[in-house]
Amino acid sequence: MHTLLLNALSKPMMLGIYAQDRLIKTYESWARASEFVPQVLQEVLEKFSLSRLIYANGPGSYMGIKISYISLKTLSIVRGIPLFAVSAFALNNFAPIAANRHFCFVYDGGEITLKKDVAGEFHLPLSLQELALSGDNLPFYFLDVI
Repeated sequence: MHTLLLNALSKPMMLGIYAQDRLIKTYESWARASEFVPQVLQEVLEKFSLSRLIYANGPGSYMGIKISYISLKTLSIVRGIPLFAVSAFALNNFAPIAANRHFCFVYDGGEITLKKDVAGEFHLPLSLQELALSGDNLPFYFLDVI
């Protein structure tokens, strides 16, 4: 059985497949989340048996968060696979995350603020052991959705 970890709120988007919590396969794309996520999920479902789903629930691209959540929540319900969330900051060593053209979400001592800054790079962890997974898998938009 395998675990899927999806980060569709940054560029490039990343999906990792894990066996025994160790990264064994990586997919990356600069396409739109609405194009990448359905395509890669179809490919993954043909190749792997999934026992756990994890996604970066924010902060970051609202569209990426929405597409990730809807896709993985649907898969979770239909296939009975548990869905977990992880903070996007855990996937970029708590560096700033692009919010828009000029601002970034910045993690500052447990508080998240918007500041002018340079966004950090994302990565897929080699192991899931250190990730703080949350069973509260609702999207985290930081700002209210308009």
